[in-house]
Amino acid sequence: MCCREISGATHCRIALVPRQVIFSFKFVGLVQLMIRRVIDMIVRVSLVVVALALLATIATSGRARQNGQEQKSTLSVDQDKTRDDASRPFTELEDEMRAKRAIKFADKEYQENLERARDLSLLSTSIVSSFKQKNELDQENLKKLEKVEKLAKSIRHAAGGSEDEVEMEKPPADLASAVDMLADLSKSLKEKVEKTPKHVISASVIDEANVLLELIRIVRTLPRKV
Repeated sequence: MCCREISGATHCRIALVPRQVIFSFKFVGLVQLMIRRVIDMIVRVSLVVVALALLATIATSGRARQNGQEQKSTLSVDQDKTRDDASRPFTELEDEMRAKRAIKFADKEYQENLERARDLSLLSTSIVSSFKQKNELDQENLKKLEKVEKLAKSIRHAAGGSEDEVEMEKPPADLASAVDMLADLSKSLKEKVEKTPKHVISASVIDEANVLLELIRIVRTLPRKV
């Protein structure tokens, strides 16, 4: 509206606003409203992103803490096991070592006893062969007989026997019979030793060795020639 004074009177005139100007004002207001909504949307999206980032951080922290606890738990178990091993009584370790040594010694003794029985049988066979050729027990055969005696005592001791005296039910009447019995008993003793399992006390081996030792004692009392 526009007013002015003419001849002492005030005259006013209402000015009409063009439609283009009104439309421009409405357009500007609409744009501002859209901008505010876009800003609000951006703010909300930003808040959601921040919230998701916080949740991801918390979850990662929780997993890291859980992994750390699991590692600590595993380490604790290993440490406890180490302490348990370290705290085992020294006497228990000694007992285990002593048992292992005993088993190893028994295995070695078993193999040595097998070798003794085989050597004894070979020596007896050699004595019998020489006697059948010469019809006598010479000095060399007597030395072999002494070795057979020592081997028989070692076999008896390894089998768990002692120095028991045995009386033969049917002792040999002469040197030829005694030599034949020497071969048979030596072979029988070797077979019994070979059939005896490890770490087993064999009464049959002990008895056979005692009979062989008694036979050797009888052979020494007989004439050396037939």
